[in-house]
Order: sequence, then C-alpha cells, then structure tokens
Amino acid sequence: MYPYEIIFGLGLYDIFLGAGIIAAMLCFAHFSKKLAFSAKFHNFVLFDGIFAVVAGYASAVLTQALYNALDGDGFALNASTGATFLGGLVGGALSFIAVYFIGGAFVFPDKSHVRKFLVIADIASVAIPVAHGLGRLGCLMAGCCHGAETDAWYGIYHVSAGVKYVPVQLFEAMFLFALAALMFYRTSKKRINGLAAYMVCYGIWRYFAEYFRADDRGSTVVSFWSPSQLVSVLLIVGGAALGVSVYLYYKKKGVSYYED
Repeated sequence: MYPYEIIFGLGLYDIFLGAGIIAAMLCFAHFSKKLAFSAKFHNFVLFDGIFAVVAGYASAVLTQALYNALDGDGFALNASTGATFLGGLVGGALSFIAVYFIGGAFVFPDKSHVRKFLVIADIASVAIPVAHGLGRLGCLMAGCCHGAETDAWYGIYHVSAGVKYVPVQLFEAMFLFALAALMFYRTSKKRINGLAAYMVCYGIWRYFAEYFRADDRGSTVVSFWSPSQLVSVLLIVGGAALGVSVYLYYKKKGVSYYED
C-alpha cells in the first residue's frame, strides 16, 4: 500500500482508476466492432458511457456522504468524504439508462437503440468488472477498503499506518478479473443475460466480502447489514428477477435478443 503522489500530482489510485476507464472503453470498442455497430450508434453509446462515469463518481461520493451522515458523522462533500462503488454503480447505471432511452429517442427515431439495449447491457457486464478490478488495485495502493490488521504472510504493509492488513482489495480484484473473463466468454458466444449474471455474482461476492472489511462505511436500517450488504442483496434479487424475466420472454419468442 503506497498512498503517495507518483507523478503530476497523481497517485497510484488515480492511475489505476484512469486505466480502468480506458480498459472499459477498449472493451466496448472490441464488441462494437465484433457486433458491427454503426459509427453513429457506437459514438452515442460511448458518449453516454462517459457521462455515466462522471455521474457515477458523483453518485459514489454523494452516497458515501449520506452513509457518513446516517452514521452520525455529519453530511459533508469534500476531499475526505470518500466514495462507495455500489453507490456509483447504481447512480451511473441510472444515468446511462436515462440518456440511452430519452436521448436515444431523438437520435434514433426508428427506436433501433431500444432493441440493442440488452446487448449493450451484456457488454457492460464485461466492461464494469474490468474497470472495477483495476479500481480495486488502486484502492490497494491508496490503502483504503482494506481488511483487518494481520501478521499473516498474505498481509500487505500499509506505509503510512505502519501495519499489515488483509488485502481484501487484492482478493476482490482477482475475483473481478475472473468474473470479467467469464462475462467476456458469454458475450463473445452471444449468450443472453450477461448483466443479470454479473449482478447476482458480484452481489454474492460483495455481501460476504463485507465481513472481511475493516474500514467502517456506515450503518443501515437493517442493523446486521452494512450499506454495501443491503445494496448487494438488492443486486442479487434484481439480477435474478431480470434474468428470469428475460429468459422467459425470449424463450417464448424462440430467439435471443442478439437475433431479435
């Protein structure tokens, strides 16, 4: 863990965060070419994705500020507020969907973008864990989101704290890269319900990973769940509902949404 500036005022957290965004864009470019998207549609989704990243980061900080307020620390938006991925995921996803359908209705009067939405969702199921995994490596470098203090061989030394912590961030990055590889395979084979599979898999992982986190992120109305665990349960339920609905709908039609 090395939470110090490296170059041009940027630390390893910032560098990994930027690498994650670039990796997500490259992932989209790969599938855009593979699925023969038009230049117009490609650019529309790309700009929508950039907007969602900005909105998602703002949502991540705002969510953490609300967590802090609920935990009695007061509501504040400043450099020390912090950010939470799940808050950013929800805010970014809602922002993307709003622009995609509302803005897309003007850009694509024939509503062709509507028919491609679930395909874009599958691509997102690859891009999100790739970017998130790199972001978690950034967290490892920054020394945030860590596990409990430990003397075990797998502990990683925190330079400023002077102790070793369980590297929950590293373990999550490994899980996310494995999940991204699975989603890449599924999407390459045009298998449906990639987004639903991502939501369920990550929700389950994050729910149990929270038991190994040692940095306090606030409380919820459910006393035995952290905020991230509550959102994880909603992700699992939402992903399962989405997956079943899409499966039954397209099973009845006799085609997948890649052919629809």
